[in-house]
Amino acid sequence: MVVSYSIPEVKMKFKRTAALVLCAALLFFFFPMAVHADGNGNIDHGGGGGMGDAGESWWNGDDGVRVTVVRANDNKPVSRPVDFTNYDESDVVRAFIQKSKLHYRNGSQLQMNIGKYKSTRPSVPLPKIITETGTSSIAAIRSYFTDKRIINYISQTIGTSYEKLTNGKYKLLLEPVAYFYFHGRHKYAMTATEAALYDEALSGGLRAEMVSLTHQQLPLSMFLEHADLGYPAFHGNKTARQSDGMIISQLGLGVVKFKNDGSDGDDETEYRCNTDVITSVTLFSDTEINPKNPASVTFGIMGGSYTVNNIVMPAGGSQLVWVKWHTPSIPQTVNISVSSSHGYLSADNITAKISALNEKVPPNPTATDRNNSFKAVTVPNRAAISASSWSVWYAYWVPNWVWVSNFVWVPNPSWESGGSWVDEGSWIDQGKYAFDSQSYRASLVSAMSLLPDDKDPTANGKNMKSGYGVKINVPTGMSASVQSWVTGAQTAVTYFPEFQYKNYWRILDRITDGLSANFAFRANKYSTYNRRVHFTPVWFPDSTYTAYTYLEDAWTPAGMLSANLTDYVTIKGSVYDDWHVGPKMVN
Repeated sequence: MVVSYSIPEVKMKFKRTAALVLCAALLFFFFPMAVHADGNGNIDHGGGGGMGDAGESWWNGDDGVRVTVVRANDNKPVSRPVDFTNYDESDVVRAFIQKSKLHYRNGSQLQMNIGKYKSTRPSVPLPKIITETGTSSIAAIRSYFTDKRIINYISQTIGTSYEKLTNGKYKLLLEPVAYFYFHGRHKYAMTATEAALYDEALSGGLRAEMVSLTHQQLPLSMFLEHADLGYPAFHGNKTARQSDGMIISQLGLGVVKFKNDGSDGDDETEYRCNTDVITSVTLFSDTEINPKNPASVTFGIMGGSYTVNNIVMPAGGSQLVWVKWHTPSIPQTVNISVSSSHGYLSADNITAKISALNEKVPPNPTATDRNNSFKAVTVPNRAAISASSWSVWYAYWVPNWVWVSNFVWVPNPSWESGGSWVDEGSWIDQGKYAFDSQSYRASLVSAMSLLPDDKDPTANGKNMKSGYGVKINVPTGMSASVQSWVTGAQTAVTYFPEFQYKNYWRILDRITDGLSANFAFRANKYSTYNRRVHFTPVWFPDSTYTAYTYLEDAWTPAGMLSANLTDYVTIKGSVYDDWHVGPKMVN
């Protein structure tokens, strides 16, 4: 059978077909399909409750995501952060120099960007990240940032190859960005972490005007399902306003991983033997906890009981609660129980693995040692955190004096009425508790000095010959808002270039304790004079000899602080150059 169409019918059919093809193409282009997923998204979200006070200062959908490439083995940012957004944000006049949450955790400060704010509009539009009601699709967000085409686009934008980005050595750190008006109708761009840090700098000024956006919808638009990058999974109230400290420590981030880098976190905590440590949990409450009936949290550790009292917080609040304790001198597993009188905890049980830090003493150096195949390697750079912050709620009474009447009939026979009603009421304070949070901070400052041993007869400053000993000095300082809440650095381990910074290492002696601890080599058993030295190998080539020290176990309520330290001496010549062989002189 032959089917024929008139000219109008052919045109109409072509238009319908073209429309269907175009629609399908648009759907394919704008909505990444799961079959192309090439990453694993560790992202969850919350929100809800409406925009409230921020409704007139933020347009629904004016959001974005800051993307930073992070090295998987040490959680170090290795790319410039890039802000992706669907809109032209050229009208942003207030923004901070773009840094990641990890940069701020490692001690970076907010710096206002005096230049033009830069953002990138992706070819495939972002899904909605922040909404007025917290109802964005977490499935769409995960699908977008794990899609192969999106990851390829991100790699090109950041300036690397797709193959390198996805080889399992890197992760993507995602941070939601909000664009809103504040302070004289100036348009701002901020991540959740920047908003919390800025609010701290303004003593609550941002929260007072923009709390629904900056302290609820923005930080709750992304948080972790599973611990990663040194941040815990968030188990708090997912529909409540959050404190600055909670945002900084747990909210406003997501992670995309590629392949299996083995970096997933778990509920276990590892400590070293014979060390002062701090164990923390987060207490959440959906109802107000005030001084009339404060909360307490009790830690059960090795048969002892430690209780933190007088905890208060507003409805929907949360804060860290911690205990300082000393670990046993023998390696073992310690089960820590945690209970609270009010609210609920991020963990009811913590498994603490107490491990011994063993020294691998370098072998006895000799004058005949050789290493003709020696090649210098890059000095290590482990994950290190130099500063941390947290906050604690406090309550104060806001009086509201109200006259409460109490009319009493007072008889008076001389009056026609027989008496009168008299108000014998009183002023009653019907006020209520208000809450605010106090921010606290701790930072670790350290240095390292490597110098020739004082017994080296030919050393000059930092110049020496190989075969002689070097001494080390590692001064440290721990500063904190409340010194009793932290510990000083307690562990320092030094590694050496002749062993490629592995195989052998020295645990440094803590010469002075406390918040200003000082470290040096232990007395060397191969030293004739029992010196605190490490002997450089006689074969070490003329070059810079750089030692590396990892400093750790400086504990705060918000986690452990640590540092990578290096210093060097310059090797030129060897101990043989100082020897003289000649005939014995006879008188």
